[in-house]
Amino acid sequence: MAKLELSEKRQTFVKKAEEYYNALRTNIQLSGDKLKVIAISSVRPGEGKSTTSTNIAWSFARAGYKTLLVDADIRNSVMSGVFMSREKITGLTDYLSGTKDLSQGLCETNVENLFVIQSGAISPNPTGLLQSEKFEVMIETLRKYFDYIIVDTPPIGMVVDATLISRVCDASLLVVAPKEVKRKMVQRSKMQLEQSSTPFLGVVLNKYNVEADKYGFYGSYGHYGDNLSKE
Repeated sequence: MAKLELSEKRQTFVKKAEEYYNALRTNIQLSGDKLKVIAISSVRPGEGKSTTSTNIAWSFARAGYKTLLVDADIRNSVMSGVFMSREKITGLTDYLSGTKDLSQGLCETNVENLFVIQSGAISPNPTGLLQSEKFEVMIETLRKYFDYIIVDTPPIGMVVDATLISRVCDASLLVVAPKEVKRKMVQRSKMQLEQSSTPFLGVVLNKYNVEADKYGFYGSYGHYGDNLSKE
């Protein structure tokens, strides 16, 4: 099994925000004891969904749960810059396209209990791969070996991939960066995730400035939890 390393810089960053991600992990666990596979998306690129996915997976692993992080953003992955390897790593697209066995893409990391499947080679037909029966079978197989599986998906406001992925997961989360997207876009993305018939757990506010909120800079957004269901 290949091994990936989470950089010291990234580990330092996660530890500084550990309290917040531990709280988020706890909220996921309190949402239901059968929610083991969590899809994480955003409205647009750059809102921090991959960072959030990594940090949530790290929190589960640090709490003693055998955790798998799946990089399913096979159109435009940024995860390769988070985990480093001294050897060539195969990934999700290699398995889904039938060129590699799943075990070849399953990687250990230098974080105890944390395993990763990277996105793999760029595919000319990413949607076709993600909606294939092989992807669903993969998730069902991995359930048997891991306590929690965190799936980083493409931005749902850009392509349908996140909806396809969510349908084989137990729940979904939406990462939103305040002032970078409009409320209607968030509402639309929430509805798309709900169309997968998978429970939608809520919105994670990323890049949130507590000091700015004291002075009402986020006032135009209101409280997402209260307003997402409204048009």
